[in-house]
Amino acid sequence: MVTLRSIVLFVLAALFEIGGAWLVWQCVREHRGWVWAGTGVIALGLYGFIATFQPDAHFGRILAAYGGVFVAGSLLWGVVADGYRPDRFDIIGAVICLVGVAVIMYAPRGAG
Repeated sequence: MVTLRSIVLFVLAALFEIGGAWLVWQCVREHRGWVWAGTGVIALGLYGFIATFQPDAHFGRILAAYGGVFVAGSLLWGVVADGYRPDRFDIIGAVICLVGVAVIMYAPRGAG
């Protein structure tokens, strides 16, 4: 159950961080208006709070593992929101990142 909670939190963090950055991008690069940027900034702030709910207490571990989730999530966001089509190297890289997440976060650790 702890692992499931952690995964859900990573997915939520990715939605808020990637979504927030995408909203700012839409404001600046696509000239959608400052409301988009303001909404993006709020989403980015919420991302910071979501990370604090991870069951693991080590900031460095959480952010390092989240980096892999961010990579894979960004590619997926591009597919859904912008019609981006990742090539095989994008997919291989994302899988490698997610394996890294699994090792960093969920590998069994001894008492030492």
